[in-house]
Amino acid sequence: MLDSLRGKVAIVGAADTEVGNLPQFSPTGLCINAARRAMADAQITKDKIDGLITCNSMAEPYMYHAEAMAEYLQIFPRYCIGVNAGGSTTFSVLHHAAAAIVSGMCTTVLITMADSLRSGLTRDQAMKMQSSAGHSQFEIPFGPTVPAFYALIARAHMDKYGTTAEQFAAIAVACRNHACLNPAAEMRTPITVEDVINSRMIADPLHLLDCSLVSDGGSAIIMTSAERAADFPHDPVYILGFGEGHGHEHISQAQSLTTSFAVESGRRAYAMAGLGPRDMDFAQLYDCFTPTVLVELEDLGFCEKGEGGAFVADGNIELGGILPVNTHGGLLSHCHPGNPGSMFALTETVTQLRGKAGRRQVEDAQVGLVHGQGGIMSSHTTAILGRERH
Repeated sequence: MLDSLRGKVAIVGAADTEVGNLPQFSPTGLCINAARRAMADAQITKDKIDGLITCNSMAEPYMYHAEAMAEYLQIFPRYCIGVNAGGSTTFSVLHHAAAAIVSGMCTTVLITMADSLRSGLTRDQAMKMQSSAGHSQFEIPFGPTVPAFYALIARAHMDKYGTTAEQFAAIAVACRNHACLNPAAEMRTPITVEDVINSRMIADPLHLLDCSLVSDGGSAIIMTSAERAADFPHDPVYILGFGEGHGHEHISQAQSLTTSFAVESGRRAYAMAGLGPRDMDFAQLYDCFTPTVLVELEDLGFCEKGEGGAFVADGNIELGGILPVNTHGGLLSHCHPGNPGSMFALTETVTQLRGKAGRRQVEDAQVGLVHGQGGIMSSHTTAILGRERH
């Protein structure tokens, strides 16, 4: 049933590591550090953890990553899994963890992820990773990198709807404005639309400031059943709806460059939650590149198709606007350590719904949407979280 998971599970612990250039930490060290911080936030001992989900590291991969992290932590879960769905990993595993809890496979799940893309990879390794997307016999031999693929999306939206580079830049400016209010963010110097436009061209029409950061960092949460959530010190944050949508592996096989399967993931999440776009007090949207946010805003129903450019240029995604987006600074200005990057959007959502976000707090925040996408707009997961179970 659509509402089978609505309000059945809650996040009771959430924490981040430091972010930025952290050569003093390995990806494993960051992953363990994030886990310990989340357990401390939930005031839970590791013997109470019986479920563990991790995401493998690019800089320090393990054949059995979740099992290796369990070994480091010396916890012995009955549910243990490592996943990798790109940027949508975070919210896909929420779906899995909720199902495991509700079905009785486990009672309390630790989800922890980290990587060191800034200090853990050489330039050659980073370039090889950036050019490894695609099918080995088709796209890879020609050498296009990830920014080039997202540039295709930007150009297609510009050609179809008249979107401008300045409108894409408004997204980067909004995220930076929010990061300036977040002492944990990596980039806290204000920027303007002109700064974005005048920054170095990376893949036409995307400039340097249209692109997300390359960072080290880790983040973790603790999930349990709604009934057990009252046993923890913080007000629980309930998960009200989930939805996934998967359209292709590589962008060369995408059905559309301007409409993504966020349409499907959003529709399913709204249906489970019994809510709609207008019910959201804020949204944390995957922002690896500025056009990604614009497409997601449209596909998730926050504005009509083709109107995303005007929507962001009018200030609607700023704090105080119709829909504050990426209130922590997002991947564009907070940090982006690869696949775990969207975990920070999740912990920020918990912080907002606890009312603990300080100067960047969304007034009277009750319900928020988080969305992740993996690959090149390939796999999408949407989650809706709230302060109340229903």
